[in-house]
Amino acid sequence: MPIPMYPSELPRVLQHMLERDQAGETAAATLPRRSFLKMAGIGGLTLGAFPHLAMAQADGVAKPAEALKPTQQPSAFVQIAPNGEVTVTINRLEFGQGVQTGLPMILAEELDADWSLVRSKSGTNDAAYHDPLFGMHLTGGSNSIKNSFTQYRELGARARAMLLSAAAMKWKVDVATLRTQAGQVLAPDGRKLGYGELAEAAMALPVPEKVTLKDPKDFRIIGQPTTRLDARAKSSGRQDFGIDVKHPGQLTAVVAHPPVFGARLKSVDDSAARAIKGVKTVLRIPLDRGGEGVAVVADGYWPAKLGRDALKLQWDTAAVEKVDSEKQLAQYRELAKQPGARKFDADMSALDKAPRQLEAEFVFPYLAHVPMEPLNCTVQLTSDHAELWVGTQSAGLDAAAAAKALGLKPEQVKLNVQMAGGGFGRRFVGSSDYVVEACEIAKAAQAAGLNAPLRLLWSREDDVKGGYYRPMHLHRARIGFDERGKVLAWDHVIVGQSILAGTVFEAFQVKDGVDASATEGMRDPYPLPMRLTVHHPKLNVPVLWWRSVGSTHTAFVMETLLDEIARSIGQDPVTYRMQLFGAKHPRHRAALQLAVDQSGYGKKQLPAGRAWGVAVHESFESVVAYVVEASVKDGQPVLHRATAGVHCNLAVNPRSVEAQVQGAAVMGLSMCLPGSAITLKDGVVEQSNFGDFTVARITDMPEIAVHVVPSAEPPKGMGEPGLPPLAPAFANAIARLTGKPLRQLPFKLA
Repeated sequence: MPIPMYPSELPRVLQHMLERDQAGETAAATLPRRSFLKMAGIGGLTLGAFPHLAMAQADGVAKPAEALKPTQQPSAFVQIAPNGEVTVTINRLEFGQGVQTGLPMILAEELDADWSLVRSKSGTNDAAYHDPLFGMHLTGGSNSIKNSFTQYRELGARARAMLLSAAAMKWKVDVATLRTQAGQVLAPDGRKLGYGELAEAAMALPVPEKVTLKDPKDFRIIGQPTTRLDARAKSSGRQDFGIDVKHPGQLTAVVAHPPVFGARLKSVDDSAARAIKGVKTVLRIPLDRGGEGVAVVADGYWPAKLGRDALKLQWDTAAVEKVDSEKQLAQYRELAKQPGARKFDADMSALDKAPRQLEAEFVFPYLAHVPMEPLNCTVQLTSDHAELWVGTQSAGLDAAAAAKALGLKPEQVKLNVQMAGGGFGRRFVGSSDYVVEACEIAKAAQAAGLNAPLRLLWSREDDVKGGYYRPMHLHRARIGFDERGKVLAWDHVIVGQSILAGTVFEAFQVKDGVDASATEGMRDPYPLPMRLTVHHPKLNVPVLWWRSVGSTHTAFVMETLLDEIARSIGQDPVTYRMQLFGAKHPRHRAALQLAVDQSGYGKKQLPAGRAWGVAVHESFESVVAYVVEASVKDGQPVLHRATAGVHCNLAVNPRSVEAQVQGAAVMGLSMCLPGSAITLKDGVVEQSNFGDFTVARITDMPEIAVHVVPSAEPPKGMGEPGLPPLAPAFANAIARLTGKPLRQLPFKLA
C-alpha cells in the first residue's frame, strides 16, 4: 500500500494498516522517488533546489532506488547552497525541545558537513515528513529523535554518497579512493571540492538504497554538547513564531467561546461590537464539541478584542452537562468501589492476611497546558486553495481537518509548520479544534466579502478556559506486605477519563476497556503482584495528553507508596528500590546510582530542617531518577535542590537533554504548588490566567543538576521523562520531615 500523499487520508490509512497487520501482512508503505517528486512538485536535493532535477527524472537520466519511501529521500530534507551552506528540513514541530538542532546534528554527522554551515527549517504536511515508524505527521510521545535517528543518519549518508559519486565522475577516479571531511570531498592527491560545488551534479545521480553508517566511536558531532541553532534568535527576540505570521492586509479574529463546553447560542447582539473602529465583521461560527461561538474580525488584535468584549450574548446550556469538581470527586469515589476493566489481575488472596497493610487514596486535578505562545492559526484562501501557517504537532491531521472544514480536496491545502512557543501536547488535538475554528472564520469571512489572510488568535484566558486538559484522576490502593517490605498483594483502582477515546490511537491503545496511557507507569519495573482496575467515565470536559501523559500521576502514586513502605520498615529508600530492581533493570539502577553519587546522598550532611527525597521512573523508554533536598517554610514545602540521573541511551545533544530535564522539572514542580489545578463549578472553568492558575516562578526554582549515564545505544525519548519523578521525590522529602505522606497534587500540608 503506498503512503498517501495527503495525510487527510490518515484515519483510513491507519485502519487499513491495522487490518493488514491483523491479516499478517506488512504495513510498510513505499512510493517510488519519481512518483513522489511528481506528486510533491519537488524540484531539487534539493541538494540545492535545482530545477534540472525534475527534468533529469522525467528524462530517465537518473534511476532512483525504487524501494525508497518519501521519508528516505534526501531531496525532501537536504538543501546545499553554492556557498556550501546546508539546510536541513525537520519533520517535526520545534516547540522548545531542540529538534531543530538535534535532527540536523544527526544528518550532518553522516553527511560529514561543516557544522558551522548547517541551518534548519520546518517542513509542511507533505508525506515526506511523516514519522517514519508511525506513518503520520507526529511530534509527541518523545519520539522525534528516537524514531528519526536512523532515518536522518541514512538521509545524510545517502546525500554524502551522491556527493562522492559526483566528485569521482568529475575527477574520473574510483569513488573508493575519495573521502569527505567538514563539507568537502578530498582526493588522495590533495584536490578538494566543496559540497556546494558538487550539489547540482550530485542530484542528477541515483539515490543509493543502502548505505553504510558510521561506527558511533567515529562520531564527531553526535554526542557533543552543542548550542542550539535557534538559541541566538530566541534569546535576542528575533525568532518568529506562529503568532508572528504577517501578510499584507492580514486581519485578526478572536472568538467568544461558550462558558460551558458544547453550549450553543440563544441570541447575539453585535451592534456595539460592529461600531468599534477597526472591526470588519462579526460572524457566528460552529465550534468544537458541537458548540457555537461568535468571531470578531478586525484589522488587529486589540480592536477584535474590544469588539468581543462589547458583544451581548445569551447562551443555551440546558442540553450540555455541567461538571462540578466537588461532585465529580464524589462520583469518582463511588465509581472506585465498583467492578471495572482490568489491566493486571494478580491473585489478591494474600492481601487480608498480610502482616502489614497500607491503604491510600490519591487525587489529581485537571491541568492546563498554558504554553507561553497562545494558540493561533493563519489561513489564506483563494477560490480553490488554502494555505495555513500554524505551529502544529500533527501537520497532516490538521491539514486534513482544514480541508474538510473548507470543503476542499486534500491536495488543495498546504500547511506550513511554524516555530511554536511551547505546547506540551495542546498542539496535537484529534479534533484540530483551533485550526478548524480558524478555517470556519476564514470561510465565513470570505463569504462576507473579506478576502484577506486571516489570523485567529487566542488569549491566555481563552487558552486556560478553552479545554483539553490533563484529566482529573482518582487512585485507590490497598497493599499488603511483610516486615521486610516484600509486597504480597497490591489492589489498585484508577478512575479518570480516557484521552485516547475518539482519536486515531484508540483502535490499538484502548484494549478491553483500558486506555493504555492512563496506566503507563503502573507496577513495572517493580516485581509486584498487582490487580489493577480501571474506570473511564465520560464527562463534558475535553481532555488530552499533557507532558509525560499518564506518568504525571502514576509515577507519583508508585514512588510515594514504595517510599512509604520503605519508611514503615525502616529501610533506606534507595536500598529498597535497588533490591526491587534486582539484576533485571540495569538502566534504572544506573540512573538512580548516578543521581545518588552526584547529589551526595547519604554522605553529605544536610542543613537542619531539610530532608532527602528520592524517586525514579521510566517513561518513553528513558529512565530519570531524582534525589532532592527539601524543607517546609511557613507551612509551605520548599524545593532547594534536585539532582537528576538520566539514562536515555545515546544523548545526541547532551546540552538539549539537560535543558529538557530542567524544563520538565519546572513543570513537575508546578504540579506541586498551591493553585496549580483547573476546577469547574456548574460547568464553568474557574481559572483564567496565571493569577489563578499557578506555574513555578523564579522564586520557586531549585538548583537543578543533570547527569547523563554514558551509552552508545540508539537514543530514546527525552522530551517528557524528566517530569514524572520530580513531584514524588519532592513529596517523599516532605513526608520524611512531617511524618505524613502527601496524597494529592497540588500539595496540601494542613
